[in-house]
Amino acid sequence: MNTYTCINVNDALNLIQEGATVADIRDGGSYASSHITNAVNLNNDNVQAFIETTAKDTPVVVCCYHGNSSKGAAEFLAEQGFSQVYSLNGGFSQWSAMYPDHCEIG
Repeated sequence: MNTYTCINVNDALNLIQEGATVADIRDGGSYASSHITNAVNLNNDNVQAFIETTAKDTPVVVCCYHGNSSKGAAEFLAEQGFSQVYSLNGGFSQWSAMYPDHCEIG
């Protein structure tokens, strides 16, 4: 059975630069305000499409506000067959503090 790994922002940056997909599970308003560059806003309305259209061997970094909710979402994606799933420790708040140049606004 697949599982997920907690990852710090430095390691996440390396994975993202190597082509990992970022799944941002924050609410739509927070995502619209600012998010990791090229992140996908994943929610109940589009999660099934994400599962069906994303290659299961693509690394996926799950991002929430502070790194707590992302653990459950990462576990769920791992259960759906994704082989490389990561939960971002510190969430978007830590990411945006350390890497503001790797954030999109609006």
